Amino acid sequence: MIQIGLTGNIGSGKSTVAAVWARAGIPVVSADDLAREAVRPGSTEHARLMEIFGPGPFRPDGSLDRGAMRQKVLDDPSAKRRLEEVLHPKIRALRKQRVERERARGCTAVVSEVPLLFEAGVEDEFDVVVVVHAPERLRERRLVERRGLDPGEARRLIAQGGDPEEKLRRADHVIVNDGGLAALEAASLALLDRLGVRPAREGRDG
Repeated sequence: MIQIGLTGNIGSGKSTVAAVWARAGIPVVSADDLAREAVRPGSTEHARLMEIFGPGPFRPDGSLDRGAMRQKVLDDPSAKRRLEEVLHPKIRALRKQRVERERARGCTAVVSEVPLLFEAGVEDEFDVVVVVHAPERLRERRLVERRGLDPGEARRLIAQGGDPEEKLRRADHVIVNDGGLAALEAASLALLDRLGVRPAREGRDG
């Protein structure tokens, strides 16, 4: 089974690429989904974040308010480090569990969408690393128009995302997302073809 690591800076379109591949029949493990699972009320990670940050970034039902936590991270760089120290090990363990589950099902490929792939130092866990890239001004516009962020917040999030040029240098393959959705879908599917990835599970129908 080929393991594909999918990453890119915020607003690049990596989640759209992941969705295209999922529709094509490739299992996708999303770090964002795993992060939500990791901080569910009652988990060890949830309790640790409560100890570190207090009740401020949590809703009355105990669930994490991602917007409030994002603001904390923007206001205090050390908060980002503390958050990642709690979440990264758990997310990594959960991802490995999901990948092994797909392997046991006989899947020939699995995609892990990992926004902080290089920053977390997990690139060696993948056979292929794919970076989705878009110009900074375009990414800023997407964050404002599609996520409803104000331009200042969008720029601050982009600034925290690491050097995109370094990610391009370290990537095995790059998908440039500076056009429309149709072009991105075509480029995403073309890369699957180049990698020889087949969506069907070996030895099974459908």
